[in-house]
Amino acid sequence: MPKKPESSSDRLNKIVAGAQRNLLQREQDYREQALKLYPWICGRCQREFTRENLQELTVHHRNHNHDDNPANGSNWELLCLYCHDNEHQRLLEAAAQGKTASVRKPETSATHNPFANLKSLLKDNK
Repeated sequence: MPKKPESSSDRLNKIVAGAQRNLLQREQDYREQALKLYPWICGRCQREFTRENLQELTVHHRNHNHDDNPANGSNWELLCLYCHDNEHQRLLEAAAQGKTASVRKPETSATHNPFANLKSLLKDNK
């Protein structure tokens, strides 16, 4: 029995499904990297996270370009769900008013420095 030719909608559905899979994989990759690079603290409200509530901590792209994922994490910041939603809402409101939203610097910065004591820790291991 000959194969039925693939319709254009079937091809389009396959392309869309593949793009969604790739997007989910890319998001998972940069999320895992960001969680290894940064302390589990919201960059805005300073709320701390544990394994139990880590799903509430998101990776925000500072320049709003989700394809800009440098390995050093310079375009990422960890934000809780609430602060992340607030950041995107602010951007939408600025666009609705015809303004260009600038990338906002956090009002406060995280105070945790995971590498502060690194030199002394390395000396102790020798």
